[in-house]
Amino acid sequence: LLFKSQLRRLTRRRGFNMSREDKMVSQPSHYSDGEIECIDAMAAAFGRDKVNAYAEINAFKYIWRMNRKNSHRAQQDKQKAIWYLRYSMDDDPRLKE
Repeated sequence: LLFKSQLRRLTRRRGFNMSREDKMVSQPSHYSDGEIECIDAMAAAFGRDKVNAYAEINAFKYIWRMNRKNSHRAQQDKQKAIWYLRYSMDDDPRLKE
């Protein structure tokens, strides 16, 4: 419980409205326990540098497979790749600009 409370403090973000489609790219519910997102727990556990490297690799994965899907899914994979590339450059897409 202490770990979760520390993560909550570290990961508080300014809120903004997202469409359901945007949430599937930026904050899918299956990557959260309701309060903390998996990527934030990873950063707390492994450090931001390692998670940035993971994000770059994950972007590669989405680009690699995007043309093997229907056009809607390919577009979503492209958006996810962009999301992970931004995150890897310390530009967290979840934060309102």
